[in-house]
Amino acid sequence: MSSTYVGKPSPTRLEQLLAGNFGAPSSKVLVGPGPGLDAAVLDLGDGRVMAIAEDPIFPAPGLPLEIMGQFTVHIGASDVAVTGVKPTYMTYTLLLPRTSPESDATAIITSISKHCKDLGITVLGGHTGWYDAVTIPTVGGVAVWGFADKDKWVSPGGAKEGDALLLTKGPSIEAAALLAILSRDRLRAELGEQTVARACARSDQITVVVDALTAFEVDGVHAMHDATEGGVLGGLWEMAAASGVGIEADLDAVDVPEDIAQVSAALGFDPWAAISEGTLLVAADPEAAPGVMAAWQRVGIESWQMGRFTGEVSEVRAKRKGRKETVAEPEKDPFWDLFFAGLAADSQS
Repeated sequence: MSSTYVGKPSPTRLEQLLAGNFGAPSSKVLVGPGPGLDAAVLDLGDGRVMAIAEDPIFPAPGLPLEIMGQFTVHIGASDVAVTGVKPTYMTYTLLLPRTSPESDATAIITSISKHCKDLGITVLGGHTGWYDAVTIPTVGGVAVWGFADKDKWVSPGGAKEGDALLLTKGPSIEAAALLAILSRDRLRAELGEQTVARACARSDQITVVVDALTAFEVDGVHAMHDATEGGVLGGLWEMAAASGVGIEADLDAVDVPEDIAQVSAALGFDPWAAISEGTLLVAADPEAAPGVMAAWQRVGIESWQMGRFTGEVSEVRAKRKGRKETVAEPEKDPFWDLFFAGLAADSQS
């Protein structure tokens, strides 16, 4: 793989890179590293499990630093929430350039604390420092974890043949929001102020904490997955690979929000293949699916039933514009080239 590669490597490349380098083995590991597995799950031996996840967080140009605190909490907590376990504790590492004023650190730290309070998460520690090697404020890692009864959790690899496939909010939530913010001036001229404002406002939807915890309250949910890098298509491939089942997905059954459709068309990326933190994919017993969707509706989350899980091992087929296609293993997310091109243009303006 080239040293100029941007973003996460494909699942196959990542497996080759790690090549079983996971330290000492443990019989406590119920869910360990693997494609599409958002969080590890450990058997604590006392009738409980612990779900834990870690992520880096980068700032989004054009947004206040306080939003970085929101992303830190919600993106980290989302990876735990998809197991059905309530995120409860957090640590994080905040790295800043030597030129960053202390007020930048204060803005991020207080925002993290606020959003943790909103979700009932306690910050237990971490690391904060200023370094010459750091060029932008970065959360080098946020670890989030929580506890549940041993039979009260799910994995992205728990989908079963015959399950209904559900999706919240629509595709490309994160890509559309952040690229609209970064390319706001260009897009205003092409799409108009209202469309761009709607897309930018989706930065508040970059979370699946409420989506996942609400769904898991309904009996019959077998698996949940956050459609991050690789977007919805990548998330479907990962769920199928992790579960060892197939998927028949009907993309035409989902109403792609108009602002997302317009932003993706203007910037030239596939909204179904671009990073979509905020979009939750759920495998649920067909009889439970209406109850899950009704629960989402009660908390103001739009959703669609867009397919089913099949007995075809790890094969994903998606219908788009009336034509079926086989979904391949996700490669480089189109978001990253557009994001860094936008950064370069912004720095020159």
